[in-house]
Amino acid sequence: MGKPEENKPLALDGVRVLELGSLIAGPYASALLAQFGAEVIKIEPPGDGDPLRKWRKLHDGTSLWWFSQSRNKKSVTLDLKRPEARDIIRRMAKDVDIVIENFRPGTLEKWELGWEQLSALNPSLVMVRISGYGQNGPYSQRPGFAAVAESMGGLRHVTGFPDRPPVRTGVSLGDTLASLYGTIGALLAMHHVKVNRGAGQFIDVALYEAVFAVMESLVPEYAEFGFIRERAGSSLPGISPSNSYLCADGSYVVIAGNGDAIFKRFMLAIGRADLAGDPELARNDGRVKHNDRLDAAISQWTGSRTLGEVLDGRGAADVPCGRVYTAADIAEDPHYEAREMIVTRQLPDGGPIALPGIVPKLSGTPGDTRWLGPALGQHTAEVLSAFGVSEDELKALRKAGIA
Repeated sequence: MGKPEENKPLALDGVRVLELGSLIAGPYASALLAQFGAEVIKIEPPGDGDPLRKWRKLHDGTSLWWFSQSRNKKSVTLDLKRPEARDIIRRMAKDVDIVIENFRPGTLEKWELGWEQLSALNPSLVMVRISGYGQNGPYSQRPGFAAVAESMGGLRHVTGFPDRPPVRTGVSLGDTLASLYGTIGALLAMHHVKVNRGAGQFIDVALYEAVFAVMESLVPEYAEFGFIRERAGSSLPGISPSNSYLCADGSYVVIAGNGDAIFKRFMLAIGRADLAGDPELARNDGRVKHNDRLDAAISQWTGSRTLGEVLDGRGAADVPCGRVYTAADIAEDPHYEAREMIVTRQLPDGGPIALPGIVPKLSGTPGDTRWLGPALGQHTAEVLSAFGVSEDELKALRKAGIA
């Protein structure tokens, strides 16, 4: 772990990425590549830039989320609604490895910047296309955000308590999952180009499909038994015991005692030898039938102890358990610190900012935060010059409000 050695290349050094789009799904995919050394050129509209710059908590008018998500990227301002800007994008597409976009399907085609046009200029190009519903199909033209994708993908229906409306997770999970699939697709396609000497291709990622892909046995259970999984609160349906339990001090502890050997150890540790030795509870399928009884036994035990006492007891019994962390808990946790999962950098005014560490951890070429999310258009002159745009041409573009 730790920072890369000085002058040692990062894993994606030499890879050039052109990012078209805004907010989360497309930009987060390119953010992952940027963290491992890719040169990511982010195109933003002049004036306001990516709307993410104003989302959530702001520091001197700029989102803290922006500083984190857009780290290591280069910001170039171009108004893609103008033909002169699109000419520059075509020029850039000839000399990049990956294009990442998350416009509604058909938008880039309208601007003559779609897959057919750009791949004709660069046959080795890899293009990641992230949208709500995919590039084709009857819903492809619908606007799609993570909240809707999480609903269509099946996640919302199983999240929450059975006597209450479906709820969402506290983050834009649909966007993030789509970003991860987009990044995986880009690396697979680039491997095909670089190693297999194959042609470039585009990766079609739909937000709802990214959610649907992680829904475990939802469809096989319905197809085989007509079973529709419902909301189950804080428990994990079909896996027992696994739930959050109230402690005497008002805290909650999450305990996953669902492995067969773990369950037996757990029951012995809390003084329930009767449950540990019950042959009907020896395997998960039997425990599921008695899940309410097991939850009651565990709740009785946690309810007479503080969170600290519960965690100490279960650690000794080697049972997976943990507190429900807040942001403050994360910031103060020694394991987060030891794993370098919170890193500190400097804001433009010199003040510190804490950022999430980089995942995954590569032993030889770990990722790094080289700079924070840039000022709007900070790299326009540098990047456009590298693609052959002269100073006079750039002045004219700026005068016309195009760059």
